[in-house]
Parts: sequence; structure tokens; C-alpha cells
Amino acid sequence: MAYHYETLEVELKDHICTIALNRPARRNALNPQGYADLEAAFRAVQADPEVRVVVLTGRDPAFCAGEDVKEMMTGKPAPDSHARLRQPRPSMTPAAEAILRCDRPIIAAVNGVAVGWGMDLSLLADMRIASTEARFASLFVKRGLITDLGGLWRLPKLVGPERAAELIFSGRMIDAAEAAALGMVMEVIPHDDLLARAGALAASIAENPPLAVRYLKEGLRRSTWSDPEPLGSWISQTLGVLFATDDHREGVASFLEKRPPQFKGR
Repeated sequence: MAYHYETLEVELKDHICTIALNRPARRNALNPQGYADLEAAFRAVQADPEVRVVVLTGRDPAFCAGEDVKEMMTGKPAPDSHARLRQPRPSMTPAAEAILRCDRPIIAAVNGVAVGWGMDLSLLADMRIASTEARFASLFVKRGLITDLGGLWRLPKLVGPERAAELIFSGRMIDAAEAAALGMVMEVIPHDDLLARAGALAASIAENPPLAVRYLKEGLRRSTWSDPEPLGSWISQTLGVLFATDDHREGVASFLEKRPPQFKGR
């Protein structure tokens, strides 16, 4: 199966599919096309029997700087699958759903900043290894929004509800060492060795019986993660409401204008 995307570089070799966000000039921030490409890539992976493991990373200098606020707010037309991105909808964020429905193990190799939906994206993976240059922050609260499934569903199970609350309520940035200490990432690797380590981990998984590995992932989902659909639907509907608030507009405007925000609670 061929993999060609505008915002991603995708390579399949030895049953390992490497998906790299590829907008380095924008620190791999996600625009509407980026969300659509992630959804399409993971649906393609799910349909491809040759794929046994996925490595998810970004082209340096970042993993993913979240949403490309400047582009998303300029009115640039979105792909059809994301035409309702900022409206209430009854289902999960399509890209998150495609990643969570993928039954192949996913390793996030976090090579740099992972903030906003970038942090969520890393949390949707089954395993995370981080470069010494990685940084994490939820940031949604700074834009008058709520985090997606990564922050509200995965993070509390990784770091505990109290620490998750502190991270998503404050939006503060943490480095790779703190992320490892909290349990957000498995290990911290020198930057230049990150992809080699991710590849070695992926290879150790890919050599095992693929059907057994896929059922093991389903078993972990059933025992640890439960069903994300109800929470994902609530998140999508709530975001549709919050996108229409004055505080969200102020959060975006203050970011673009590089000034402190003035939130009014409306």
C-alpha cells in the first residue's frame, strides 16, 4: 500500500511503519490538512496487513506544537472530513478515533516540543520514549478550551488524577526528565539516538506473532483504558461550545499578539 500525504512522511520497512509529522517550519503544528492526514494514515495502517508496529515522531526541531492557531483562525478551508472541526459533533475527534482504533502497537518517539494536541497525540500512543530535548504542556486551558482524550482519558491513568489535574489546569511546561519521573514516558534518550532506540523497540515487537500482539493490545485496552467513545463525544460537544466563547477568542488573540490575555469568563 502506498502512503502519500501532504503533511506527513510515511515509510514502511520490515513491518514497521514510521509516521513523521513533516511541517518543521511550523514546528509540526497541525492545520486542518494535518488532522486529515493523521486520520487517513492511521486508517490506512489499520487496513494494511504488512504493518505490525507504528513509530510516530516529528521532523526536527519539534514533535508537534499543537494546533496551528494562525492558520486555523484565518478561515482557510478545511478538508471535508474536518469541516465541522469547530462545531459540536456527536463523536470523537476523527484523528484521535483513528489512532485509538488502530490495533497495532504505537510508539511515540517524542523528539522535541509536544504541546496542546501534540501532547495529546503522544499520549494516544501505547508507549512513549522522549529525547532529552522533549518538552510537554497541555496548554488548552490557555486558549479557553479543554484537552482532548490524551489529557482527560490517558493522562490520569499514567500519572494519577491529582498530577493530571495540576498539569491540565495550569498548562505548565515540563521537560523530559520530569515527564519520565511522572510516568508519562518510559525513558529519556539522547536526542541523536532517539529514532534508533524507537526502531529497536519496534523491531523487538514486530518479530513476534502479529495476531497475538494485536490481541494483546486489545486486552490492554479492555483492562486498562475502557471505551473512549462516551468521553470523546462529550469532549467534542464541549469544544464546540468553548470555541464560540469570548475567552477562547481572547486566548487566541493574545497568543497571536504576544500579550498577556484578559479572560472575562464568557
